[in-house]
Order: sequence, then C-alpha cells, then structure tokens
Amino acid sequence: MSNHATHECVQLVPIFQALADEQLDTIESIVQHRHYQAGETLFSATDDLDSLMIVANGQVKVYQLAANGREQLLYLLQTGDIDGEAALFENQQRTSYGEALVPTDICRIRRQDFQQLMQSYPSISINVLNVFGKRLAQLEKQTTRTATESVEARLATYLTETAASLKVSTFKLPLKKKDLATFLGTTPETISRKLTRFEQQGFITQKPGKLIQINDADQLLLVD
Repeated sequence: MSNHATHECVQLVPIFQALADEQLDTIESIVQHRHYQAGETLFSATDDLDSLMIVANGQVKVYQLAANGREQLLYLLQTGDIDGEAALFENQQRTSYGEALVPTDICRIRRQDFQQLMQSYPSISINVLNVFGKRLAQLEKQTTRTATESVEARLATYLTETAASLKVSTFKLPLKKKDLATFLGTTPETISRKLTRFEQQGFITQKPGKLIQINDADQLLLVD
C-alpha cells in the first residue's frame, strides 16, 4: 500500500476526524498496512487482539464457528470500518474469524501506539467512545432489519452498501448465496427470486460470471 493509500486509510476513520494535518502525519507514521487476497484469513479465534484494524478498501466477513464446524456470520466490515477497538483498552483474545471477501487493504495500529496517541490527543478518546456506540447501534440495526424489514429491503441495502464499499457499480457477490441468505435471514432461492425482480424493475442487471451491475442505487434504497 502506498503512502497515499495510508493517508486515505487514516482519513477514513471517524476517530481521527478534526485532527490537524501534522497530527495525522504522526498517526500515519505508526500505521502498519497489508494487502489480502479474496479468501485470505485476516485473523482467527484465539489470536491476540492487540491492534486496531481499519478497512482501507474492500470487504471482510467476521464469523464464528459452531461446534459442528458451521460458520455463523456475525457482521461485515466495509471500506472505512474499524474492528478490534476492544484491543485498545485491555489484553484480549479474538473469539471470531475474519476473512477477506474481495481483495482488501488493511491498516493496523498497535495497542501501545494507540494508547500513546490518546494521551497526546485527548479528542481521540472521545471519538473512540463514539465508535463503540456506533458499533452497538449497527448490531442493533442489523437485528431490527431482520425482524422488521422485508427481504427486498435488506437485499437492496446489502447491494448498495457493497457497491459503495468496493467503489464500483459492477461486482461479483462477495458472499455465496447461502451465506448471504443466512446473513439476511432468508433462503438462497428467495435471494435469486429477489435479484430477478430487481432486474425486471431495471434496478440491476445480472451479467455472466455472477456479476451484478447496479443501474439505479437511488431506487434500490427506496425499496421497502
């Protein structure tokens, strides 16, 4: 990842908002970065949780494994999202797995370095608390969506958020249909039917190679 990409990585994160350029330069100097190919594991259960992780570009699924080895998808990380904020305050081990769904750029800041940042720039501490609140709100929103929103609305939101995260209008579904169905609380067959319906309405085009082209993101966001 280039220095320019590292700068973008820091700029993406809400906890660093309102900092001066000189302060951002200091943060950029301690950022570690790595590129992951689709299917690569970013972290595993029992790994030490010792750094803040920033998704500079791409999409990551975070999941747990049931006793029978079956995956339970917890949430998705999109461009600009962070993970591992609990690592900033105490030594912990991860209880989940992270896998890149598409080529993904990750930035990391070690706990020790981040704690020094919070001492130097107290405003970061306040922003971290806001991020915790946002994460809780996201999880609550996901639960509410499954309980109250239609499958069409949940699928439409997923498609538009994925396109925005990947910064493209045409993409291959990062999740397998069975995993996407589980995530959205429905079945693979229903996913296929809803995609066909969106295509008939002109919102998307399904192309060879399992590609999805977003034709009208605004209309997708209005689906209820």
